[in-house]
Amino acid sequence: MASTTQPRSRTRERREDVRRRVLRTTAEMMADGTPYTELPVQRIAERADVARSTFYLHFPDKSRLLIALADEAVEALFSEAVIWWRADHADGVDGVAHAMRQMIAAYRRHRRVLHALGEVAGYDPDVAAFWRDRMRGFTDEVQTRLEAELRAGTVDPALDPRTTAQVLIWMVERTISAHCHHDEGPGDDRTARTLARAIWLTVYATPPPPPSP
Repeated sequence: MASTTQPRSRTRERREDVRRRVLRTTAEMMADGTPYTELPVQRIAERADVARSTFYLHFPDKSRLLIALADEAVEALFSEAVIWWRADHADGVDGVAHAMRQMIAAYRRHRRVLHALGEVAGYDPDVAAFWRDRMRGFTDEVQTRLEAELRAGTVDPALDPRTTAQVLIWMVERTISAHCHHDEGPGDDRTARTLARAIWLTVYATPPPPPSP
């Protein structure tokens, strides 16, 4: 009986090649300045040298295409922050500032995809669900660390881990997004250090004493 292993392997390779070509082509077209929402499937397929029907075998719609593009971009955006939240924090505010600078750099590399993600998430339920799920995952990372700090007694006992994690994640993402939209680079370090100080003080600052009766 003839083996089907090699034909199946070649089929998978062809599928992966088509998928990579479509993703790479879409990213290149966006890098040329065309907004994602203005890219017709037909143009993407033609530039990627695949049939329109083949495109839809891999991406049922443009929402799925954007999600595939955004998956790498979102991971790149938050990966350095996750590393910092899992570290020992011995380097204080400088460590947070480094993570923030890396996040800003990652946002700049993927700015067109991340901008499209934020725009399309405003009206597309599938893209919105993807974005919420990824943000929820990063929020869980921060919450886990804050709960550990509470158990260790290194933060204010009144700190609410979940709400604090949500506020910090969205504060950082929105600030970096707005900063990169209006600043081409000169203010990166200042923004990184300001975010770092806000994060550090939110987590580790000693609260002021209650007012005297």
